[in-house]
Amino acid sequence: MPQVSIIGTAQIPVKKRYDESLRQLGARVTRAALDDAGLERVDALYLGNMLSDELQSQKHVAALVADEAGLAGIEAMQVRATTASGAAALRVAYLAVASGMVATAVAVGVEKMSREGATQALTKALDAKKEAPDGATLISLNALAMAQYIERYQTPANAFANFAVTAHRNAQHNPNALFQSKTVTAETVLSSRFIVPPIRLYDCAPICDGAAAVVLTSAQKARQYTKTPVHILASAAASDRFRMSDRQDPLRLKASEVSAQKAFRQADLQPKDIDFFELHDAFSIMSCLQLEAVGFAQPGDGWRLAVENQIALDGAVPIATMGGLKARGHPIGATALYQICEMVQQLTGQAGQNQLPSPRIGLLQSIGGAGTAVFTHILG
Repeated sequence: MPQVSIIGTAQIPVKKRYDESLRQLGARVTRAALDDAGLERVDALYLGNMLSDELQSQKHVAALVADEAGLAGIEAMQVRATTASGAAALRVAYLAVASGMVATAVAVGVEKMSREGATQALTKALDAKKEAPDGATLISLNALAMAQYIERYQTPANAFANFAVTAHRNAQHNPNALFQSKTVTAETVLSSRFIVPPIRLYDCAPICDGAAAVVLTSAQKARQYTKTPVHILASAAASDRFRMSDRQDPLRLKASEVSAQKAFRQADLQPKDIDFFELHDAFSIMSCLQLEAVGFAQPGDGWRLAVENQIALDGAVPIATMGGLKARGHPIGATALYQICEMVQQLTGQAGQNQLPSPRIGLLQSIGGAGTAVFTHILG
């Protein structure tokens, strides 16, 4: 399949609340990404959003944003994969350009979660007949996974604290991060209140608003627009049994494992070739399980990378290099697009005080639901 490249990016600071509407935020980053690419128009717009129906009473957001951005007439499609909706939009844009059917595309993500009802709406990512009626939520299922992990592997009390500490430390140098000014220590994490035991406040990504966008074209044409195109070396997706309780081992993220393996084969790479990993740290336990599923740690050892500080910027497997979902913020439909923008910054030497030494390959993995659908992208 022909290679696809990123030629423009745009992101706005993640905030607790924006007064601007979905269409305004989406159009703002769309126009900014096109300006960064030196384009007036693109052939297609693919938009990631999860909650607009419930929180803004608005469907058909892609066409709405395209119109607001002055792009009426182009192909415009909303893409959804619950909490991985931004990654799904990126994958659709990638496939459209790689197929040759679309010459240029913008993948844009936008979410306004600050309206009341976001937590309840997120529960719709679960089985409406067999999970939600019993009171299950994304938080409670992640808490169950963490409790099972602690029991199976007899982890110490501080096993997961450094996932949040690392994210918040990296966010301090990211002007787009929600918690840029917040200092967090292991003691902060371990003394924070329980949400659903054993998950504490600092084990969870926050409710917030945000928008980000990236422009794609073929690698063959990329240098017409930028001297430093970043290439999408792989794009893959996989799913698992829908309910965690139906999986042979709930602590094995099979979709994460399979989509990563697909991506590694596509790019002809291995985990040892990855310079940094932008994972889906919506919950600390998911960071741990992803590190194991992708191949950076053996089952039961993912937490050790955190405790030993191997996930820091100068560690063996740097993660959440600009704050991650935990500290930059997790405006769901936009999250993966923020991560792509940050990966482009790293790969082009524009990550400021968070800059890694000459990174060549970055890995992005986004989780939809409770590990139900996982998207993997490799950039270089």
